[in-house]
Amino acid sequence: MNESSEIRNGLSVSWNVPIVVRDGTVLRADVFRPVDGGRYPVLLSYGPYGKGLAFQDGYPAQWQSLIGQYPEVARGTTTEFAVWETPDPERWVPLGYALVRVDSRGAGQSPGTIDPWSTDESRDFYDCVEWAAEQSWCTGRVGLSGVSYYAMNQWTVAAMQPPHLAAICPFEGAADFYRDGIRHGGILSTFLQRWYPVQVVHVQNGLGSRAPIGRMTGDGIAGDIDLSDEELAARRVDIGAMVRDAVFVNEYTKARSADLSKITVPLLSCGNWGGQGMHLRGNVEGFLGAGSGQKWLELHGREHWTEFYTDYGVALQRQFFDHFLKDEDNGWDKRPPVLLQVRHVDGFVERAEAEWPIARTRWTDFYLDAATGRLSRTVPETKASASFHALSESVTFWSEPFEQDTEITGPLATKLFVSSTTTDADIFLALRLYDGDRKEVLFVGATDPNCPLSLGWLRASHRKLDAERSLPYRPFHPHDCAEPLEPGKEYELAIEIWPTSIVVPKGFSVALTVSGVDYHHDLPEPWPEVYGVPLRGVSVMTHDDPVDRPVDIFGGTTTLFTGGDSAAAITMPIIPPKETN
Repeated sequence: MNESSEIRNGLSVSWNVPIVVRDGTVLRADVFRPVDGGRYPVLLSYGPYGKGLAFQDGYPAQWQSLIGQYPEVARGTTTEFAVWETPDPERWVPLGYALVRVDSRGAGQSPGTIDPWSTDESRDFYDCVEWAAEQSWCTGRVGLSGVSYYAMNQWTVAAMQPPHLAAICPFEGAADFYRDGIRHGGILSTFLQRWYPVQVVHVQNGLGSRAPIGRMTGDGIAGDIDLSDEELAARRVDIGAMVRDAVFVNEYTKARSADLSKITVPLLSCGNWGGQGMHLRGNVEGFLGAGSGQKWLELHGREHWTEFYTDYGVALQRQFFDHFLKDEDNGWDKRPPVLLQVRHVDGFVERAEAEWPIARTRWTDFYLDAATGRLSRTVPETKASASFHALSESVTFWSEPFEQDTEITGPLATKLFVSSTTTDADIFLALRLYDGDRKEVLFVGATDPNCPLSLGWLRASHRKLDAERSLPYRPFHPHDCAEPLEPGKEYELAIEIWPTSIVVPKGFSVALTVSGVDYHHDLPEPWPEVYGVPLRGVSVMTHDDPVDRPVDIFGGTTTLFTGGDSAAAITMPIIPPKETN
């Protein structure tokens, strides 16, 4: 590929700029900056989706939905330079930034072996930060920007502490590779196996003439050499095999999870209430665990990429980066640490808080009663049980209709008592909202248009708790060994449910569904699809790998025990209104 420069759409653009990293590999970057030749702070992204693949071409359905619902995204920009889950140069360069997009090792125009989120990638990212800071057009300050993949690797590179890294904004990005990304409660998610060929392999460096043509340059987006399928396969890690083999936390998963305490730069962590299964937990835990003295958490809704591009999202990120990359006295440092878009059935209401979880939370136990199918505020005196076939049935427990509008915002935890007819059981939990007619209310999730309030998971053989890291509202499992069940014996399980936010209207009820398979809503077909998977409430974060879930182990009968000395319960974060002076 050829390096070239031009003035286009009012920006100074340099295509395929070489960046030599520490092992001699030459990565390629596109650089967008103001035409006046001045020095500017940099917003940098590094990832495998192909810097030359326009958003409109690579993800046309998502693009049309985004600009159709939020036309502001295309206002004041030709969108010609827009790329999936990275900032639009035409919106950011006029704000006084240089943007640098780097094709990660093995992807797009950068040669090498693709190994997602590896230590090699983090080292490359570190070197790219330092390269950008040394350029004559840079002030020496670099911030990191981007969604999803472009957020996840921010945690790991920030923990390496590049000297010129000045601020990071991981926008909807997992932080714990095992718990957030590949194994929910120890149960294998099949997302990465489906994601890899569709979003990464199809832009692998070496596809040459077989790769899509980029509208920005008119060149192929994946290098100028043609490798055979065998050669390409040899230059990428088999991520499906790697995550399937990671039954427990191991060196592979540890290398892809940052030591959050080593992150010291200013941090704005932005998560999505509908991001169960990939990103929400990481943004919360990343905020809590980061060693940064200056850190903020923002939680919003809507689709996975939407708020990154809206006026709301751009303004939020701009104020943060302006303060830490330009020293602007714009009031950012006076913001409370937490900004919530509190979810209602018909939208969101913005509110600032001083901490997470919210200090005034009334942690409230709702007890399961198998005899009545209710969620009760008191422990049922009589012990009861309910059984279901693990692969085809579920049990749901309902609260009474709420007597007044009631906010539930924060992390949740459940305590269940279960037995299985086999030596293991996978437990799937769904927190749901129903109106007065017992019709389920569904919400736009990050990557599924019809989601419940939240989800939780646990493989019963992974029930061991880490006492030091567990909290009453967020149990923590080390996932370092399996403790098989004795068939028919009752066991206590503590199960995390990812954070949520909802103001439950008066007369509505919440419900907890317990199952041995992924949640499915009851909406009629046709259902939208991603990667060929019908979206039925959990997007493509499904748990249907037959190797991980053999029928003879996970196809038994699961029994739930409630009441008496088996006081099964879900702990909910009820939020009273703020006191006003």
